[in-house]
Amino acid sequence: MGDKANAHPGAAGRATAADRPSSVRNVVLVGPSGSGKTTLAEALALAAGAVNRAGRVEDGATVSDYDEIEHRQGRSVQLSLVPVEWGGIKINLLDTPGYADFVGELRAGLRAADAALFVVSASDGVDGATRAVWEECAAVGMPRAIVFTHLEAARSDFDEMTRLCAETFGGDDPDAVLPLYLPLYGPQGPDGHAPVKGLVGLLSQRIFDYSSGERKEVPAEQDQLPRIETARSRLIEGIIAESEDETLMDRYLDGEEIDYKTLVEDLERAVARGTFHPVLAAAPAAEGSREGIGTIELLELVTGGFPTPSEHEAPAVTTPEGSPRPQITCDPDGPLVAEVVKTASDPYVGRVSLVRVFSGTLRPDETVHVSGHGLTDRGHEDHDVDERIGALSSPFGKQQRTLSQAIAGDIASVAKLMRAETGDTLSAKDDPLLMEPWTMPDPLLPLAIQAHSKADEDKLSQGLSRLVAEDPTMRLEQNQDTRQLVLWCLGEAHRDVALERLRSRYGVQVDVVPYKVSLRETFGERAGGRGRHVKQSGGHGQYAICEIEVEPLPPGSGIEFVDKVVGGSVPRQFIPSVEKGVRAQAARGVAAGYPLVDVRITLLDGKAHSVDSSDAAFQTAGALAMREAAAEAKIHLLEPVTEIVVMVPDHYVGPVMSDLSGRRGRVVGTEQAGPGRTLVRAEVPEIEIGRYAVDLRSISHGTGQFNRSYARHEPMPPQLAGKIREQAEKGS
Repeated sequence: MGDKANAHPGAAGRATAADRPSSVRNVVLVGPSGSGKTTLAEALALAAGAVNRAGRVEDGATVSDYDEIEHRQGRSVQLSLVPVEWGGIKINLLDTPGYADFVGELRAGLRAADAALFVVSASDGVDGATRAVWEECAAVGMPRAIVFTHLEAARSDFDEMTRLCAETFGGDDPDAVLPLYLPLYGPQGPDGHAPVKGLVGLLSQRIFDYSSGERKEVPAEQDQLPRIETARSRLIEGIIAESEDETLMDRYLDGEEIDYKTLVEDLERAVARGTFHPVLAAAPAAEGSREGIGTIELLELVTGGFPTPSEHEAPAVTTPEGSPRPQITCDPDGPLVAEVVKTASDPYVGRVSLVRVFSGTLRPDETVHVSGHGLTDRGHEDHDVDERIGALSSPFGKQQRTLSQAIAGDIASVAKLMRAETGDTLSAKDDPLLMEPWTMPDPLLPLAIQAHSKADEDKLSQGLSRLVAEDPTMRLEQNQDTRQLVLWCLGEAHRDVALERLRSRYGVQVDVVPYKVSLRETFGERAGGRGRHVKQSGGHGQYAICEIEVEPLPPGSGIEFVDKVVGGSVPRQFIPSVEKGVRAQAARGVAAGYPLVDVRITLLDGKAHSVDSSDAAFQTAGALAMREAAAEAKIHLLEPVTEIVVMVPDHYVGPVMSDLSGRRGRVVGTEQAGPGRTLVRAEVPEIEIGRYAVDLRSISHGTGQFNRSYARHEPMPPQLAGKIREQAEKGS
């Protein structure tokens, strides 16, 4: 792998279709925003010969030339694929966004990959966001290697970063995180910082100098030997500790020299199992060079040490109805099972689906079955249809290179799958299958929108449906209570990208309006009301009088209607009309325009006219009686109370609880949620947590998570209720 003694196989250029699973490596680049993932992907493509020194191939494509929104925002906002070839191995590099708002893209990348390059800036340290991304990888058992970038920065420190990563990511075994290479430094500059000019391979004890613009092997200098020997001994002990040969450690401690081949094989197995995480380094290429420092070593690590698709267990499959099926294997001749890991729109070819093939072989122009779990609460329908596959291609930036097939283990783009969405399964039409879904993060930041103009209103529905089809982390809600159209997002950056895509990609301009919560009204005391609807001047008249009594009920009781009319003062055929009228008024509200709940309405008496009484008249009288009763009674505004569960590192518990109290929240309990983490349970008025997804991230420095669920409605404090009534009166 990365420290093999043989010369590297040389650049192989851009990748084509793979011919067998063993010739594929699917690698996801993960790490916090600003760590240099996209720059590293470009450097690897350059070293592999997929692009020239300008970052382009002959058709003008670039690695990062993918999304105009990314260029405008200056950061990655979506998963992108960079296929390269090295030593006869096709490497599918999956570049993921590092910003927390796009964790859905990260999880899609983890689903499609078999191993991860965890990219850490050597100048920024290990912060909460970095730990959170590492935990995302650990949660799915992803084999990882760590790559330090920004070694050219004056404040970078390779040794200190190695120590921090071992302490943070090694858990109980810090020797599971050790450098495979050490940086080779040049002369110190005026600022006292020594630039990195090469790498020292610890296992082979070979030194690679990149300062000339090419990778050249040079002998070790005498003053370098002690540092090399110390690091090498620790690396060998770390590898042996992970060896399946239990006698190896005893032999090593007895002074036996373990041969290089055995160490490399054990290292490869430990990396593939995810029990050992080698540390490497990467730095920019010298002017005019195509070989950035560490790029060849990384390519060798990927091809020699990372698992093949056949070594990575595929997700479980069932029939679309949920019946279990045998575990699939990465066999090109097996049953077709592929999964859409990303959906995008191209202005020229329409919808493009990025698909990972887990079993079988995907071919153009064949008909497949599309099965989906459905996320109806997010605006995604459940799928169970047949579709014809369009052209297969291998993406490179905005370019699509045609493929004749995509075998098990490979990743390809599929054109014109009009019904398939992210997370859907593609299988044979005569043997439909459904893959176990990956976990989607819950969008918790509401964005209320409305069409900017009549022309936008005509295009809004289609634009929103395409938007949520591309992004399953977004939820579309048509709130029946507030009559608002709400997009639920993961954060402010996610929100901004959604609005920009609606505008630039789908031609829909929307206005953002204040988000409303679903308030309710109820009576605070018993009250009576008389509704009189009498019009008898000219023509057919209207005559209806009813007397009601309204009393409060316990929360959750809804609305009860009771008939206590005696003597036929309200004819039997008009009693349902009174009920219809009072219920209609209750739905419209009696104080501030919010639905009335939890009351009992009793019809006591009334009057009718033999000619002029009608269904409509008694409906109107019932509504008038409700309004009169409300005018005489104390009306409470009820606000929704949300139960939230916040998980944060222990040292943020105090600030989180203080913040919740400032939101009129009630903390109902705390409990440990694993080493160094605490769950805080609280009940908070929903009106106070509209921006909590953003605020919690600030309070916890990106380390906090929360979920929410409706608990109940409770009376709003009189001062706040008064303000809302005043606003309602001004708006009426």
